[in-house]
Amino acid sequence: MSAPASAVLTETLAAFVAGFAPARLPARIAEDTLRVVRDGTGCLLAAANPAFSTGRLIADFARDQGGKPEASVVGAGFKTGCVHAALANGTMGYACDFEPHHPEAILHPIAIMVPTALAVGERVGASGARFLAAVALGCEVEYRVSMAIGPVELYNLGFHPSAVAGAFGATACAAFLLGLDRAAVVRALGLAGCQASGMMAWESDPTENARPFQMGMAARNGVTAALLAGSGFGAPVAIFDHGHTVFHAFSRNPAPAKLLADLGSRWDGIAELAIKPYSSVSFLHPALDALFDILRETRIKPDDVARITLRFPKSGVHCVDNNPLKSHCAQYILPVALARGLDVADLFVDARETDPVVATLAKRVQVVADDELDKLFPDYYASILEIETTGGQVHRRRHDVARGYPEAPIPPGELDAKFRRLAGSVAGETRVDELGRTIDTLPGAANLAAYAALLCAAPDA
Repeated sequence: MSAPASAVLTETLAAFVAGFAPARLPARIAEDTLRVVRDGTGCLLAAANPAFSTGRLIADFARDQGGKPEASVVGAGFKTGCVHAALANGTMGYACDFEPHHPEAILHPIAIMVPTALAVGERVGASGARFLAAVALGCEVEYRVSMAIGPVELYNLGFHPSAVAGAFGATACAAFLLGLDRAAVVRALGLAGCQASGMMAWESDPTENARPFQMGMAARNGVTAALLAGSGFGAPVAIFDHGHTVFHAFSRNPAPAKLLADLGSRWDGIAELAIKPYSSVSFLHPALDALFDILRETRIKPDDVARITLRFPKSGVHCVDNNPLKSHCAQYILPVALARGLDVADLFVDARETDPVVATLAKRVQVVADDELDKLFPDYYASILEIETTGGQVHRRRHDVARGYPEAPIPPGELDAKFRRLAGSVAGETRVDELGRTIDTLPGAANLAAYAALLCAAPDA
């Protein structure tokens, strides 16, 4: 009988997860993790607003499934089994499209990892430090899997990078909190591969329910994989190495070496996260920066606008050109921003149906695929915005790096205002204050009880 083929990629990644400890996080990465957890928490709580169908429906689903009350469902006032909690909270984590994202790898990892770490962390009684370390670990694994498969490859094949790669990040996050050994993590990664899924088909769902469900799926699948592996459930043992690998399934041009390159010494999955200043798809953020620059400099009013042209990388233009989803539609987001500024509610209530100014502007926006800008994609969502006035003037701005990227950080005061605005849309001032303090003290917290209770409570009157 021949010896089994080696599984260096899978075994090495599993050993890293199994041997991980909070002390292995560089201090700067630990600080970055706390900052993005705080930002993501505000977005997560805002999604529990009962006026938004996504959070309400997914929480009702989790309640109907029942289960051991071990993990909180955000804004719903009840606990359920950690798998269902991960599904519900993961879905809410991306509902507002306002949480930290990874531009290069085209990911929404915080929307997945905070719910995953919260669900499993509550189940096992994890400390705040282990919760934060699990978030960082999951984000790093998700990033590496996306880069190794190729985020553009995933897009070209109709898969959602966040959902596919996110299942592996969530698995690493959950496996660490469950204390799985190397062999169990190998199996958990194999089971994640068996479940990895997520199609870009959600772009045709105008309710905006299917879009965030992708993150809920990833969180649920990762928790399921880790729990089953921990129980001894069998699984593929070389999901990244040979046989029917992840790379063969999801890519035509993978780069497997990126899975392990500088593992443990580079933490780009956290360090390169961008914090959103706008509630919309991140592809449109450079254009929004350009739009607001023009408005500040020219004082153009909606009635002055004859035409808005957005030039965008060819590989990503399908995602923003007349997309049925309001959050991803340049013909919607740019007019709303110009007419009155963006709000989370604009993703759930179509302003074109109630605001004639927005409706008129929407007809004056065109998106052009640009081959030159495509050379920078997906590292940068380079955008050129032109506004032509009714008087014949043309104002043109180009932005490659959006506000909120590590190269262009948002000031702390603005980040705090964002957190308070989002959390305050569901919670009263006292609860918001307490939640902020609780997050700030997570590194020394003995458990997640206070953090979970503040998130779990139903919306304040």
